[in-house]
Amino acid sequence: MNKPECDQLDFKEDPDKLKPWLEAQAEKYKLRYLLAHAEDGVVWGRFDDGKLTTPDEYDIHLPKLRLLTLQQCRLFGKNAEVMLWKVGQNWRARAIKDQALSKEDYLCENQILWGTKPKTELKNGFTLVSDGSQGLRHAVPLTNIPFQGQDYRPLRLKVRHYLDYDESGVARINLSRLVNLDFD
Repeated sequence: MNKPECDQLDFKEDPDKLKPWLEAQAEKYKLRYLLAHAEDGVVWGRFDDGKLTTPDEYDIHLPKLRLLTLQQCRLFGKNAEVMLWKVGQNWRARAIKDQALSKEDYLCENQILWGTKPKTELKNGFTLVSDGSQGLRHAVPLTNIPFQGQDYRPLRLKVRHYLDYDESGVARINLSRLVNLDFD
């Protein structure tokens, strides 16, 4: 059974180095999207020609990608994911790279994301979407999302779950990573 390659990465805590570090990782591993969870909300990003674009520069009410409030972030694409997260006062980082894996080595899952209606299409290919009466919202790096009704959530986050087997041959999910963002 083939397994993904998992490497520890170095990240030095410096607010001025966060964005350049993320861009360097995206370039190295050929990653397309960023999904960050911060104390003040969810931040999406997209890498174009090695540069990170986030929607907060087009809507001042959206959370910003800042090391001060960041809890974790994932950069992901077709063949790899980089994850940065905080444990206590320390930062950890790792990369998962797919090797020559067969479909028996993993399971794919499409997770449904918040968003039942578009609020606004922002500049540079982001769409501000909202969900429910609570007004939950986030700006995803997609456009032309096919919303079909108030209860339909078209946004999908593709997740790959890697399998491992114990001594008795029982399969379990050993590791998971983000692969793609799309709509149904």
